[in-house]
Amino acid sequence: MAGLAGRQYGVVSRAQLVEIGMSRSAIDRRIRTGRLHLLHPGVFTVGHRVICREGCWLAAILHAGEGAVLSHRSAAELWGVCRVRDRGPIDISSRRSSRSSALIRRHQIDHTPDELTIRRRIPVTTLARTLFDVAADLHPEAFEAAVREAEYLHRFHLKGLERLLELYPGRRGAATIRACLRRLGRGPRGRTRSRLEVKFAALLSRTNLPRPALNALLDFDGFKVEADCLWRRQKLIVELDGGQAHRTRAAFESDRERDRRLQAAGWRAIRVTWRQLDDPVALLVDLRRLLQSETAPSVA
Repeated sequence: MAGLAGRQYGVVSRAQLVEIGMSRSAIDRRIRTGRLHLLHPGVFTVGHRVICREGCWLAAILHAGEGAVLSHRSAAELWGVCRVRDRGPIDISSRRSSRSSALIRRHQIDHTPDELTIRRRIPVTTLARTLFDVAADLHPEAFEAAVREAEYLHRFHLKGLERLLELYPGRRGAATIRACLRRLGRGPRGRTRSRLEVKFAALLSRTNLPRPALNALLDFDGFKVEADCLWRRQKLIVELDGGQAHRTRAAFESDRERDRRLQAAGWRAIRVTWRQLDDPVALLVDLRRLLQSETAPSVA
C-alpha cells in the first residue's frame, strides 16, 4: 500500500487495494484506525489528509473510473499553459456519462488514443487536445496567451491544433482557434507574460506592420536587456508599462539606466500603457513612422 501511494502522490483507490491483495475488512480497519482517509467515494489518502495538487488530480481520475483523464482547464494547469486564479472543480473527461459535483467537473468525450498521454504520472489529454478543449471557455486573448506559452515551454507546433480543427470543425471554440491561428500567422512571435503584452500582441496581429519578437534578450557588453517587444532590424523597442512594476524608486532608476544604455547602443525605446491601447490609432501611426524611418534609405 505504501509503495502504491508513493507512486500516486499519496492517493489510492479501493479497487487498487483489493487488486494488491487487501481484503475488505483490512481496508475498513485501516479507515477506522486513520491509516486511510476518505477523499472521494472509493478513493483515499494514505497516512494523512494533506496531498499536493497532483494528488488531487489523480484522486479525481481514480474516482471517475477506468479510462478517465485530466482535461480542460485542469489539464492546462498541469501543462503549465494557463494561469489559474480560481481553480474550482477538477476537470475530468471519460467516455462514460456521469454527473459533476462540487469537486469534479465531468465531460463525456470519446478521445482517440493519440489525444491522450501521461504527464508527471497523471493520465491527461495531449497538449494540443487540451488547448482545443479550453478554447471554448477562454477569452480569445487568454487563449492566444496559452498557445504562446505552449510554444515557449513545450515547442508546441500549431499543426496539432490545425489537425484537430479538421477532425472536429463544429466544436465549441473552433472560431476562437481559427482566429488565433490567423493572428499568430501574421503577428509577433514569442512568449507573453502579462495581459498588457497579450493585448498589444493581438493589436499588432491586426496590422501589416513588420512582425517583432516578444520578450527578446539583448546583451550590451554584459548588460542584459529583456525587451517586451523588439524589432531587431529597425532597432526599435516597445516597453509595455502596466504601472505597478514601475512605481518604486528602484524601478524608476533601473528604467532610466536601461533607456540610456539602449540609446547609447543605437536603439530607440518607447513606452506604451494600458490607456494608449484603449484608443490605439495614434500609437499605430507613430509605430509605423518609427519603423519606416529606420528602414528608409538615407540621402547623402
